[in-house]
Amino acid sequence: MRRIIIFCEHAVVTIILSVIALFVSFFDNQGRALHRMAQFWARIHLITSGIQTSVTGLENISSPPYIFMCNHQSALDIFSLLAGLPLQFKWIAKRELFYIPFLGWAMKRAGYISLDRKHPREAIKAMDDAAEKIRGGMNIIIFPEGTRSKDGNLLPFKKGVFTLALRAKVPIVPVGITGSSKLQPKGSFIPNKKGVIYIRIGKPIETAQGSRSAKTEIMITVRQAIEGLMTEQNNTVH
Repeated sequence: MRRIIIFCEHAVVTIILSVIALFVSFFDNQGRALHRMAQFWARIHLITSGIQTSVTGLENISSPPYIFMCNHQSALDIFSLLAGLPLQFKWIAKRELFYIPFLGWAMKRAGYISLDRKHPREAIKAMDDAAEKIRGGMNIIIFPEGTRSKDGNLLPFKKGVFTLALRAKVPIVPVGITGSSKLQPKGSFIPNKKGVIYIRIGKPIETAQGSRSAKTEIMITVRQAIEGLMTEQNNTVH
């Protein structure tokens, strides 16, 4: 019964807020109201599901804009990041999500960046547009694995997101998320149980002086940083 209630709540709230967001988007040029609505949407879902978010390392994000790169274990990662990060940001998401009725329409109006992995030329153009927006002051969040991990271990990173970072020339902030996969594993539509999601924010990694040849080095550095944040949090919890 609890899972049915959570599912119904999430579906109804998503539709209602998406419709309101579509209307508000015509008057919200900066996207601030839309972002606050997204945060409200995320917090309602987490509260209804009995899930709390614990964030550490906020002192590391005092001079935006940034590209946040996070590990991805669960659909709950999106909700916890919206609820836990105290700054405005956009998502880079696969194009298929923008076709979802109401939610996808609201994402498009909010200025989230669509990435078409099946068409390289369009993906490159999307990266160029995103880099320009980031240089203009926009924070973005990327899951460099490209999909959710089934066992909690980091999957191989997609190199394209690091090309974006080098073009944008803003710092990458590594973020380690733990606890979400236990609450809602990949393949589950709603959380299985109550609990806490831990978000650990690392120190920014500079990209301004990086060249194309430095892309692999930066990717390794970011991966090691995320793994370290995840390990530190797991050791703290246990």
